[in-house]
Amino acid sequence: MRLFLGLILLSFSLTSLLIVPFINFLYQKKFLRKKQTTHDFLGKRTPIFDRYNQLKAGTPVGGGILLVVIMTILFSLTLLVLKYYQVYISICFSLSKEIGILLFSLLSFGLLGFFDDLKKIFKIERQGIFGLRLKYKFALQWFLAFVIASLLYFDLGISIVNIPKLGVFDIGAFYIPLAAFIIVAFTNAFNITDGLDGLSCGLLVIALFAFSIISFQILDVPMMTLSAIWIGALIAFLYFNVYPARIFLGDTGALAFGATMAVIGLMLGKIIALAVIGGIFIVEVGSSMLQMATKTIFNKKLFRAAPFHLWLRDRGWEEPKIVSRAWLVGIILAIFGLWLATF
Repeated sequence: MRLFLGLILLSFSLTSLLIVPFINFLYQKKFLRKKQTTHDFLGKRTPIFDRYNQLKAGTPVGGGILLVVIMTILFSLTLLVLKYYQVYISICFSLSKEIGILLFSLLSFGLLGFFDDLKKIFKIERQGIFGLRLKYKFALQWFLAFVIASLLYFDLGISIVNIPKLGVFDIGAFYIPLAAFIIVAFTNAFNITDGLDGLSCGLLVIALFAFSIISFQILDVPMMTLSAIWIGALIAFLYFNVYPARIFLGDTGALAFGATMAVIGLMLGKIIALAVIGGIFIVEVGSSMLQMATKTIFNKKLFRAAPFHLWLRDRGWEEPKIVSRAWLVGIILAIFGLWLATF
């Protein structure tokens, strides 16, 4: 517990120290959100989305770059220091393999998001460099997800699904496509949820506290360590990301955080708890998928706007009201998910 709380404070302090100079750096490099015309998965215009998001143009994008770097360095250094001083590290799997999977998830999806940020900010796709079209980006997500899922199955030997009240089921190699689907789903769910100031990161802090409690129960130090560092960095970032935001996470952070959140849930062996704790993220991506399905099949919109937070915004809800109430729902879902995890 002392290590966990200390790492939160250390990560918070370091991020707080660096974030203002980093925001100024982003302004100098013009790494800012541009006014843009967006399209959905079917290539159709999204005027409602554009109307609400044009107000955010000119705000620095790239907070995820700083957070991913801080998390990677602090996580690696902390474990090296513990090993150097021969502190016993309680783990559920092979230490090197567990650390490798966590870092690979964070960095690989972060790099994919970084290319996408470059494309959006500097319009590099017009020059044919790093121009990741949506279908290629989605394909790369699936490729990385299958790599990670295979590592979970072959290297860590995870192949079980724990369903509360029903028991633990070993699904063998079918675990790989299931895990890959969960990783891709949460990657895109987090990215979609990251549309209002402070919404996704606030919900992630809540989810990580819940995952930390589960990590304490199974005494997995690497996951506790990463969660603590992650929480501290996010709290410092949220100070500048809540309404009106001075900095946005960007795809670098959104893709990295969504994927790594899913991987932690999978490594904890609590798939159902993960779905409940991340319930708001599932509602967000689910509303977008339903919207796409009805537009494709019936050529009609199920909602006037999607995802769900945009629908609420279009109905007249103020942005801070949506975010604060989503956080409250997230707290209840986290408590419910933790209760389920006890079975």
